[in-house]
Amino acid sequence: MAAQQAAPALAHKAMATEGEVVETAADAAKNVIFSRLSVSDVEDYDVTVTFEDRVLDVDVYVKAPDASADENRIADDAALAARGAVDDLLS
Repeated sequence: MAAQQAAPALAHKAMATEGEVVETAADAAKNVIFSRLSVSDVEDYDVTVTFEDRVLDVDVYVKAPDASADENRIADDAALAARGAVDDLLS
């Protein structure tokens, strides 16, 4: 079981809508999870993204008990990828 929350980040530009930011972040996190784990290895996962008052908050949880990969590392990397994708979107 793993859970990781990326530190809030202040977005510098507001060209994208809140929905676009949230969708971009969630998609990036899911891409990391499923690039490292097969769907059959993932027992449960959750990606929660909020973008309010120009603050991005990402929480990633991965449960893949039968996988040999480090769930905590994958959750951390997924949260970082989500933040990076939003940074790219807003830059």
